[in-house]
Order: sequence, then C-alpha cells, then structure tokens
Amino acid sequence: RALSAEKDPRRGLEMILREACKVSHADGGAVQSVNDDETALELAILENTVTRAHFGGTSGLPAPFEPVRLDGNSEPHGRPGVDAETVRRAETISIADLEGSHQFDVTAVRNRFTGEEYQLRSFLSVPLADQKGEVVGLLQLVNARSASGELEGFDPDVVPFIEALSSDAAVTLDLRRLLKAQKDLLESFIHVVAGAIDAKSPYTHGHCQRVPVLTQMLADVAHNADEGPLRDFKLTEDERYELHIASWLHDCGKVTTPEYVVDKATRLETIHNRIHEIRTRFEVLWRDAEIEYHRELSTANGNGEALRSRLEARLEQIRDDFDFIARCNLGETFMSEENVARVRRIGAQSWLRHLDDRLGLSHEELARKQRRPQAELPVEEELLADKVDHVIERQPDQVPFGDNHNGFSMDMPEHLYNQGELFNLCIERGTLTDSERFKINEHVVQTINMLGRLPFPKELRRVPEWAGNHHEKLDGTGYPRRLAAADLSTTARIMAVADIFEALTASDRPYMRPKTLSTAIDIMSSMRDSGHICPDLFEIFLTSGAYLEYGKQYLKPEQIDEVDIDQYVGAVATSD
Repeated sequence: RALSAEKDPRRGLEMILREACKVSHADGGAVQSVNDDETALELAILENTVTRAHFGGTSGLPAPFEPVRLDGNSEPHGRPGVDAETVRRAETISIADLEGSHQFDVTAVRNRFTGEEYQLRSFLSVPLADQKGEVVGLLQLVNARSASGELEGFDPDVVPFIEALSSDAAVTLDLRRLLKAQKDLLESFIHVVAGAIDAKSPYTHGHCQRVPVLTQMLADVAHNADEGPLRDFKLTEDERYELHIASWLHDCGKVTTPEYVVDKATRLETIHNRIHEIRTRFEVLWRDAEIEYHRELSTANGNGEALRSRLEARLEQIRDDFDFIARCNLGETFMSEENVARVRRIGAQSWLRHLDDRLGLSHEELARKQRRPQAELPVEEELLADKVDHVIERQPDQVPFGDNHNGFSMDMPEHLYNQGELFNLCIERGTLTDSERFKINEHVVQTINMLGRLPFPKELRRVPEWAGNHHEKLDGTGYPRRLAAADLSTTARIMAVADIFEALTASDRPYMRPKTLSTAIDIMSSMRDSGHICPDLFEIFLTSGAYLEYGKQYLKPEQIDEVDIDQYVGAVATSD
C-alpha cells in the first residue's frame, strides 16, 4: 500500500531498500540500475545505517563511485566482478564471508561500502528483472546481523523474501527508466520543433531557445519574492517543469506560417519580390518610347532635335516613376495620401501585352485567371493593377477557428491573401496587408489547436493555456481570445513579458537593428502604461536585475547600456 501510494520513484526505491535491510537485519545496501546502452551499472541509491552514508535517491548527493562496467574489462583481477556476474547469471549471489571467498572480484563492492573502522563481512546481490525477464538492476545488501548484533551470513530463509521484494524494486526501477525515457523523448521532440521553427526563418532565429531562458529567470525572481504583489506566487517543481515545456512550445504554431509571409521584406514580395516583374514593364515603356522616337524621326522634316528632347524627357519620367515605385516597395516609406495618389497615376499608364498570360501556370493560379474572360491579344494593360486573380479566396478548410470551442476572438479578413500590386504598394506602414498580419498572428491559434490535441498528462495540462496566452494583453486588446487581466494567470503574464523583451533585444533579426537595454525597457514601460503587460512583473524584472543578467548572456556588448530603473519603478498602480 505504501509503494502504490508513493509517486516519486526515488522514494519508492528507498522504501524497498530499507524494508529489505529491516527484514534481513542488514547494515545497509544499494540499488544499481543498468544504463540505457546496457554497458554499465549506475548507482541509484546507497544507504548504510552504521556509516551514515547516503547517496542518490532523495539525498540529493551524487554517487562518488564510477559505474561498474558490464564488459570483460570488469574483471581486472582475473575473476568475474560480483556485480557483473549477478547480471550475467540473472541469479542471486550470497557470500557469507567476503574475506574467505575468492570466487568473485569484490573490489567495487568494498569501494562502495567500506569506511573508516567499518569492514564488510557478508554480502547479498539480487538481480532485478523486468516483465520481459531482462535484468534492469541489482538490489544489494551488506553485513547481516544476528539478534545479538553479531555479523553473520544472510539467512537462506530470508533470501526468498528479498527476491520477492526485488520484483517491486524492478518495477520501480523500470518505471523510473520509462518516465525518464518519456521525458527525454518529449524534451528532444520539443527542441526539434523549436529548432525547426527558428531555422525556418532568419527573422526569428534563436527566439524559441531564448524565451524559455528568460521565462525561467522571471519565474524564479517572482517565485522568490517575499514582499509586494507577487509574494504569494509560488511554483512547485511540477509547475516549474510545466512552464518550461510551455515556454519551449509557445511558438510551435509558426510551423504553419508560410516563410514568404513571416519574412515579407518588401510590399510586393510573395515567394519572390515582384518589383523585378514591374521593372520589366517599365523597361517595355522605355523601349516603346525609343521605338516611337525612331518611327517619328524617320518621317520628320528637320524636327529631330525636338523629338530627341521629348524622348529624353519621357525617359527621365519613366526613370523617376520607377524610382518612386521602388521606394514605395520598401516598408519604411510612409504612404501618405499624396504618395498613394501618385502610385495610382503611375499605375494607370498602359503597356501592350502580346503573349498569353495563362501559359505555364499551376492549376490553382490558372483557376484564378479563369475568373475573368481571356482577352484577345495583343491587349493593353495597366502598368500596375489589382486583378481578380491577385485575390486568393479563403477555402472552407482554411478557417483556423473550426467550431471555435477555444473562444477565439480575432477579426478574420475576408480573403486569405490579396496580392494586388496597387493594394500592396499602398500599405500605409510596413510591408504586411491585413490578411498577412492575420496569418502571422494566427500562429497562436495554431499553437493552441496543436497543443490542445496532445494528450498531456495531468501535471502538464496547462501547457496549451500558458503557451497560447503570451500575446494577450491585460486591457483585453490582445489576441487570439482578447482575454482581460482577470483571465490571465501569472505564468501567462511571465511568458508575455519574456516574449516581448526577447523580441526587442534580439540581435539576429535582419529587418531591424538590435535595440539597447535602455531602449527596450523604455518601450516596455510604454506597454505597461497602456495596460498591455503586467506592471508587477515588469517592476520585479527590473529591480531583481534579471534584465541585465539576461543581457550579459545573450546581448551584444554594444547593446548593454545604462538603465535608470528608478524612473520606471512604482510609476503605475499594480495590476489585479
């Protein structure tokens, strides 16, 4: 009953070992486990009531002994080591008098148990076999004593009970190995996913690796707070691991975000930068102007100079117009009403297309072209246009919310994408359309959906919530569910602060220069003042020095400048 109630495998092994010692009247003993590649025995726990030795198990002390090898090198003295021989035979070995026995090499046993003024006499080594009959470890006892306390060999009548008890130890040991293997597999899989997301885009390289570090730092300082609004915030070991997993998986939904959206560096970029296609049309206008000049020159009567001046003026206009369109393709160009009007004037120019634009297309692209009748060639087309085939409709299976049982509350654009040339060139700021920004923000929806389908055990059941709420804001304007402060746990708030600070200070993002500590802190103070991030966590992030500790580890030297935290601390009332 005690074993079945014990959740910690380490304590379970200690209970079994102590019970075995009690029944056999032994001074102490050890449990060894076969390592993963089955080449050595590693000490799981050792206890001796006489010498007070206690290693492994719940002691927290690593075993100061080398693993016992299971190959031929475990027989340095020409005799088989008793540890390895127990594993090989899969049988119990009992030695009543170690001094008088020369059948086995017991050097490793003496190293483990012999202490100052403490000598070994009797020894019992019991193999621990799993359900497949494979030896997964050893249960060993030393120095059995009589009722009067004298050293003696282990009672043959007691050995069967120890062997029966060993089956419980084998189950416990196997369970521990299984749990460790599952944990290692989960960790490795998570790291693979996070690494793939970072490798997918140079714009977020390293983000998934650094956010867990920063999350843990902030969680630790909040956990250790003994005063202030966070003094009651505490994390158990299970919750700490739960937060660790959530922080590694917080952006797993980005595997569904196309690179040409998340990495969109110019306004006309899709899978390629369409400015090259548009430049070719300007080249067509250039050639047309030169052809028209030569055509008129051949019939002119002494007006060659005037024609030449007109040609040069036209070519200069074409050059200037393309120059302007190229600048408008850059996200840093603010598209004022004046700039938008000029883009539309330039785009209204016509050029002559002679070739069929429906050849060499994929099935989907051709289907979009066929929404309008095919024009008779040659056909005049506008230099820049928003065509019906530029609009990519959202199919029923492309609605990310499904039945929306998660309560997503995001404004979803009508179309999946709008690749119209005028439409994209006239984006007011940045490079993203509303549809593309939604697609990027949708990664959180996908994160929640993906994690929600995983059968997390009870101790990890909040991973989807904590990972999926790192873009929510205290004032209820975040996404994807527009949760307010009362709906956001402290752990979710911690991840939000960590995510923002990492993004602001990242030095490996090609689209922006890395910000200094002072600039990043100033931006975050504005977010605190506007009700976006938790003031209490922001304050303890500063006062604990966690921001600087992280900076010294992950920021470039030129980013680490002086931050006057006094101007930010206590500036706003604490959050709910």
